[in-house]
Amino acid sequence: MRPAAEALAQNRSLPRSRNLYLVPYMLWMVLFVFAPILLIVYDSLFDVEGAFTFSNYVHFFTPVYMKMTFSSFWYAFLITAFSLLVGYPAAYLLTKTKHKQLWLLLIILPSWINLLLKTYAFIGLFGTYGAANAILKTIGIGQQQILFTDFSFIFVSVYIFIPFMILPVFNALEEMNPSLIDASRDLGASPWTTFRRVIFPLTINGVKSGCQAVFIPALSLFMITRLIAGSRIITLGTAIEQHFLVTQDWGMGATIAVFLILAMAIIMVLTGTRGRTRR
Repeated sequence: MRPAAEALAQNRSLPRSRNLYLVPYMLWMVLFVFAPILLIVYDSLFDVEGAFTFSNYVHFFTPVYMKMTFSSFWYAFLITAFSLLVGYPAAYLLTKTKHKQLWLLLIILPSWINLLLKTYAFIGLFGTYGAANAILKTIGIGQQQILFTDFSFIFVSVYIFIPFMILPVFNALEEMNPSLIDASRDLGASPWTTFRRVIFPLTINGVKSGCQAVFIPALSLFMITRLIAGSRIITLGTAIEQHFLVTQDWGMGATIAVFLILAMAIIMVLTGTRGRTRR
């Protein structure tokens, strides 16, 4: 009876010990997630002079900010779409290579380099006297304005974010049962039908995770937008930067940040995977 009583007491103490392990996590969430969000919401309720007002939220729905919002979502969609178009075939080819882990490491390795350094490197490549224009001159096309264009902005953004698309898709492809593909081929399905009816549906969770990992940070870009696109592209991220650092209108900048947080939360809900899988 005594060992049974001790085992029962030990089992009762397990939930308490598990709850203690959650304390650092909850403390981190409160200090570095919830508290900053509450501070942003608080700052959004004041104007430049420090007076309490809701005018910032009214001003956000003016045509100027609505155009910035549309521009932000449009470029984030383009960056995500191109990342998926390039990343999915790349991830699929990685699963077929011999040294897949080595190739995956080489794809992820550039993400360890500082973002600002990579951005300045592309400024040198796409500049007037950069390597890209030198190649265009060599093949007879001539010098072109590559920097400060939509092409350069999307190209650099896709290059930076594409590892975050390849990794979840690669993991989803690796977890897929290869016998299902063999069964599809044995039943006479074409490669395109096999991809459309078998491979892609089984890896949709990886695609959702990749789109989430790319779309959300692309929605709030400001440094790449400023350095690569210049003044051609103005998004909500650059608007926040201007309000906080130039105009000192922290209330309006915080208001834009509140709407960005809401948009990101909605995207996470829409692209999140359900706990129960469909049969």
